[in-house]
Amino acid sequence: MQDRRLAEADRLRLIVVLLTAFFACLFYAATAVLVAGLAVKMLGYARTPAPLKIPTTPAPATRGGVVLRILREVTLFASLFGANKWIWLFGWIFHVALALVLLRHLRYFTQPVWGVVEIAQPFGVYAGFAMLAGLAGLWARRFLVERIRYISTYSDHLMLALLAAIAASGLAMKYLSHTDIVALKAFMLGLMAFDWQPLPAHPVLLVHLALVAALMAVFPASKLLHAPGVFFSPGLNQADDSRERRHVTRWAQG
Repeated sequence: MQDRRLAEADRLRLIVVLLTAFFACLFYAATAVLVAGLAVKMLGYARTPAPLKIPTTPAPATRGGVVLRILREVTLFASLFGANKWIWLFGWIFHVALALVLLRHLRYFTQPVWGVVEIAQPFGVYAGFAMLAGLAGLWARRFLVERIRYISTYSDHLMLALLAAIAASGLAMKYLSHTDIVALKAFMLGLMAFDWQPLPAHPVLLVHLALVAALMAVFPASKLLHAPGVFFSPGLNQADDSRERRHVTRWAQG
């Protein structure tokens, strides 16, 4: 009997070691793809010429006004609010909730935990439900609105399903099947220091982490690039000053 227990303990230790190595390599690879992919995309956006003055009117006439306009767009989704109130509501709820969830998760990557992260902890829990509600509304419109259903692709549904699965698995660990968050934090801090620590062999946690890694890997090739891409939109980042100054693109100068 004792030999059987020892064999079982050795088998469990081996599983933990293999899972730790697999997920450590998985997150290193996903991070490399995410960083390199975003760098290539952002460099391409920055190098793309804007041969015409095409700010979406009414537009500010100064650079300071452009900065305020972009800030209003990325925080309040001003243009979406003017276009469709229902899509704006679900979209804003999802993005704000996602920001709170990400802020809450910083506790796994900081030691000691930052004060603002500690403050966000109780809000981040409920933000998980708000995130799912926002996703449900955005996903429902792709079925219920005919013109949106017509232009929706499989990738659109897969990205929404991936985000929803990440949120649902995270909430499941909070309310249905708890995991060892102390060991999880040790694993994450160990990844950052290249000092691998054992990863809890918790099924829901493993699914959650695999989904997050998948999202990181596909992010640079998905429509989710609208997050950084909005800063490169000529309709937003150009000032309406064509009457005050001549606009000449870099490649046309000289």
